[in-house]
Amino acid sequence: MAVKAAFWAGRRVLLTGHTGFKGGWLALWLQQLGAQVHGYALPASTEPSLWQVAQLQALTPGTFGDIRDARRLADVVTDFAPEVVLHLAAQPLVRESYRAPAETYATNVMGTVNLLEALRRCDSVRAVLVVTSDKCYENREWLWPYREGDGLGGHDPYSSSKACVELLCASWRESFLRESGIALATARAGNVIGGGDWSADRLLPDILRAWQAGQSLTLRYPQAVRPWQHVLEPLHGYLCLAQALIEQGEAVASAWNFGPDNEGLVSVGELVERLAQRWPGEARWTVEASGQPHEAGLLALDSSQARSRLGWRPRWTLQQAIERTLDWHQAWQAGEDMQSFSRAQIAAYQGEPHE
Repeated sequence: MAVKAAFWAGRRVLLTGHTGFKGGWLALWLQQLGAQVHGYALPASTEPSLWQVAQLQALTPGTFGDIRDARRLADVVTDFAPEVVLHLAAQPLVRESYRAPAETYATNVMGTVNLLEALRRCDSVRAVLVVTSDKCYENREWLWPYREGDGLGGHDPYSSSKACVELLCASWRESFLRESGIALATARAGNVIGGGDWSADRLLPDILRAWQAGQSLTLRYPQAVRPWQHVLEPLHGYLCLAQALIEQGEAVASAWNFGPDNEGLVSVGELVERLAQRWPGEARWTVEASGQPHEAGLLALDSSQARSRLGWRPRWTLQQAIERTLDWHQAWQAGEDMQSFSRAQIAAYQGEPHE
C-alpha cells in the first residue's frame, strides 16, 4: 500500500504531538499530501527543535494544550470535527519516566483516555491511530522478535505506561468505539533516528551534541541491541494504516508493528561506530562505569503482519538512515532552508522528484 495524495487531500486530520520530533515530520508530510491538519500539543520541548528550524508553525494550524486537560482537548475535538485522528502526544523518554513516573502515567495513560473520551462523542470521527512503542512488550530478552499477540509489560514506567495504553485502547475499542463506527488501531515502532531530534537522553541527539562540541560521548548501554530505523519508515506505516482504517474499518482495527529489517537490528556500540565513520570531524566515546537505570538489552519487532496485510516494508537500509540523518544535521549547520530540505527527504523516501 502506498501513501495516496488523493486519499489525504482535503481530509480533516487531528494530529496530537505535532510539535515533537515524529509529530513534526508527520505534520509536514500530511501538509504535502494536502490534508487539513489541526495540531494539539505543548510547545516544542527542546531548543532548537524541528518545529522551529523547519518553520512548521507556518504550515500547521494548531492549539497549544496539554492532553491532561480533558476539557480543552474535548473543545478542540468538537470545534475541529476531524475524520482521522493520529495520536502521538506523549512523554516519550525512558529515563525521564524514572525521574517523573506519575507525570509519565498521567500524560501517556490518562491523556489517551481524555482523547478517546472526546472522540467517542464526536460524530465526524471515523478512524483513530494511537502510537505506542516497541517497549510495550513484556521483554524477556529472547532472540526472536515480538509479534502483536505477545504479552504486554514493561520494567520502567515509560514502557509500562505504553503497555497500559495498549490495554485501554483495546478496552475502548470493544466497549465504546466499535458501536460508534470508529475504527481504532495502535502502532508500535522501533527506535527512530532522523534530522531534527534534539531530545535529551536519546542516543543520536546525544552523539551529535557531543561531537559537534568536540567532546567525548558517554555511552550507557553499548551492548544493548535495538531496532533502528529512519523516522519516515514508521510514519509511512502510520499513514498506510490510517488509510486502511477508513477503507477497511474493523478488519484492521488492532495492534500493528512497524520495525526495520534484520539489518537494522544492531547494538548501540555498532551504531556509534557507523556514525563515527561518516562524521567529518573527531568522534570519541567512552563507556559509563557507574550503575544506570534498567533498560532492555535486546528488543526486536516482527512486522510480518504489516508486510502481508498492508504491503508496508522498510525502504531505507540502516546505512541510508544514518546518512540521511547526518545529511540533515549538516544542512542545518550550514544554514540551509530546513523546511525545503525536509520536504526533499520525504520526496526521496517516496521515490519522487523534488522541485
